[in-house]
Amino acid sequence: MTELIITEKPKASQKIAEALADGKPVKHSDQGVPYYEIRHNGKHIIVGCAVGHLYTVAEKEKSWKYPVFAVEWKPTADTAKGAGFTRKYIQVLKKLAKDADEFTVACDYDVEGEVIGLNVIRYSCHQKDANRMKFSTLTKPDITAAYQHKSKHLDWGQANAGLTRHELDWYYGINISRALTDAIKAVGAFKVMSAGRVQGPALKIVVDLEKEIRSFVPQQFWQVSLKGELKGSLVEAWHEKDKFWKKEEAEQVVKNTKGRQAEVKEVARTQTTQPPPVPFDLTTLQTEAFRNFRIAPKDTLAIAQELYVSGYISYPRTSSQKLPKEINYPQIMRQLIPYTKLAAELAVQQLIPHEGNKVDPAHPAIYPTGIIPEISGRELRIYDLIVKRFMATFAGPALRETMSITIDCNKELFIARGTRTIERGWHRFYDPYVKLEELELPAVQRADPVKNPRITLLEKETQPPRRYTAASIIRELEKRNLGTKATRAQIIDTLEQRRFITGNPIQATEIGIHTVEVLEKYIPEIVDEALTRHFEEEMEKIREQKRKNEDILDEARSVITRLLSQFKKREKEVGKELLAADKETRLQEKTVGKCPRCGGILMVRKGKYGRFVACDRYPTCTLTFNLPEAGKVVPSEKVCTVCGNPMIIMISKRRKQETCINKECPSKKSDAAAAEKACPKCKKPLILRKSIYGEFYGCSGFPSCRYTERLPNPEKGAQKT
Repeated sequence: MTELIITEKPKASQKIAEALADGKPVKHSDQGVPYYEIRHNGKHIIVGCAVGHLYTVAEKEKSWKYPVFAVEWKPTADTAKGAGFTRKYIQVLKKLAKDADEFTVACDYDVEGEVIGLNVIRYSCHQKDANRMKFSTLTKPDITAAYQHKSKHLDWGQANAGLTRHELDWYYGINISRALTDAIKAVGAFKVMSAGRVQGPALKIVVDLEKEIRSFVPQQFWQVSLKGELKGSLVEAWHEKDKFWKKEEAEQVVKNTKGRQAEVKEVARTQTTQPPPVPFDLTTLQTEAFRNFRIAPKDTLAIAQELYVSGYISYPRTSSQKLPKEINYPQIMRQLIPYTKLAAELAVQQLIPHEGNKVDPAHPAIYPTGIIPEISGRELRIYDLIVKRFMATFAGPALRETMSITIDCNKELFIARGTRTIERGWHRFYDPYVKLEELELPAVQRADPVKNPRITLLEKETQPPRRYTAASIIRELEKRNLGTKATRAQIIDTLEQRRFITGNPIQATEIGIHTVEVLEKYIPEIVDEALTRHFEEEMEKIREQKRKNEDILDEARSVITRLLSQFKKREKEVGKELLAADKETRLQEKTVGKCPRCGGILMVRKGKYGRFVACDRYPTCTLTFNLPEAGKVVPSEKVCTVCGNPMIIMISKRRKQETCINKECPSKKSDAAAAEKACPKCKKPLILRKSIYGEFYGCSGFPSCRYTERLPNPEKGAQKT
């Protein structure tokens, strides 16, 4: 008898083969697709692999009409550009299935993994069901236990929920996108438009905030500060009223206190206990990675997924904040050799994690397996963050003290506050990722004099709401139950690719704003998060096997048909509005700033030799600036403080840098004395360069030589890359 085990990725197949093999797995390759032959307790097993989704939802017969609901599952290679390589994985799995008598799915245990495994079983292996392995780490103990306790059936609740989600998303995406595209075609133009079931409500969230910011009217207010010496320390205190909405009231305070003596009236201390953080779920990991490293949420997920497949951490696509009681906490601590000193401190106590409330039925919170990786760069940063968060959950609470000093200056009261950490507790284990302000005020007593008090009147104005960042929008989608833990980052990325949003913080573009306005005007339910949330809740009921998938799909078909029949009647009006918004967005994207020579508008242009910036008053004004060949150019709306030319933001795959468009700007000149040594790789001089991350030494032979070196740290010395 031969058993075929199906995994989601090639690397996972290797891990499972190595874990289950009685001896050493025999690796085979067919068309470059790896598979493994092993013996497990004398049983013959073949471990094959998919490479993500080998099958996808597609239209049965190609057309451009809408609404359309006739779909079927087809090989991804037949429907998606760039997916041709997946065809050979199907061919190899079909070949392996012919000799198999038993089938086991060992894909990631979540909705998407269930769909991937089910489709391979249905269409490549021609089976109706299969065994199912369930694990949260790709380590030998977990894999062996998962095989030993595998269920005799697929998780049909998960599978049906996944199939329904794919069909539902296809219904919305194809039909709404075709409706919007046809609207533009109806006015004699062509532009492929797109919208999705979750993308519409997600875009509306960003657009609503953008409108609030644009309509915001700042309101003036005044504050009065007192600065003086207390026990040899300079202390700043603010009037107890904080904001004065009438200038004359603030001026009266200044008049009352100018030139007067000040003394301490009251001293108060309060202590606050900070409990340890809870373990990482995916959203919190993405948020922390962005806060500390500015790594985009989608990149954090990709890195975490690679760490998981390599066996270094548990499954990252989880919404749980609870650690499994079955894992051996002391053993993991002992294995974290680079963190031995901290881990040893925890090992002497009973290891009970501080957990959150969120639970995931499929997987626990993210934790390190104890296997030490050989990694660097962003992968090492994410791994270090996960390990230290894991350790911090077992540590004791931190103790913070806030000191408040009330200063009396001619009966006007000013308050100075400072907070310091008394006992670091879990802060030590999560260092350097604890970002807390430490301000210790001097030890004073009542009636202590404040020497040389200086009173200042400050004029300020209220600020508009902050725009979402790549991390905070993920949290907002989770809060509103829109999308899934695994799809939210991709939704935001898709909106950016389609030019509906831009930048970070995230800003809605004109085409994004007008698309939402058009949808709200003609088919408001498409951007109504209540409808999207309703279907999310219904799919959860399918997963729990409380609802049937066909009932939900019937409801969706009915809703879409009704909405689009209303939309069709106003097609031309919609097209005109969308086309105008698209032109305005394109103009905005090309506008760099004001021409410093003639006052015209500098625009991004394309010519025979590539991109450049030129004045829109050409040929009257001939000012031009060359642009780098690679990377996305985004206007920054700032002016260089050195030469007065506009600034732009250059965005590449892994870097975002704000720079002056003038390559001769003095700010870009190298400091000849900064690095009096040669590049160790090519022997050309090192020069001082600047980026958004600060100054560094770089080879003058760039881009042929990409050697860089951080500025020397007096304690650590230079770090080379």
